Amino acid sequence: MRLLIDSHALIWWAEASPLLGVAAGNAIADAANEVLISIAGLWELTIKQSTGKLTLPVDLEAMVNNLGFTAFAISFVHLNRLERLPHIHRDPFDRMMIAQALAEGFPIATRDPVFAAYGVQTIW
Repeated sequence: MRLLIDSHALIWWAEASPLLGVAAGNAIADAANEVLISIAGLWELTIKQSTGKLTLPVDLEAMVNNLGFTAFAISFVHLNRLERLPHIHRDPFDRMMIAQALAEGFPIATRDPVFAAYGVQTIW
């Protein structure tokens, strides 16, 4: 399975945090799954780092590579799906990840309950 992960899931997985949901942790750990992190999520984390709201021990590219995850690009298919999303949630990074998951048929590892309101399969 291809699994998209939210930015908080990336951080909590990297930190081995107990905040990561058990089902999400199991899905990320499953070697049969390809774990994807959206460029939108990486963009969000970069902004948080640049404003001092987040400090990571290594740069994001090294973190993603060291964890064996794949950065997932944004395509026109995703932009077209984003354009049709209802305005349930205003966070632009979350909305892009939702659009990507819907367009591709991927589940998302997230604790954010608003994702499910869009019909996205969530794993936590």
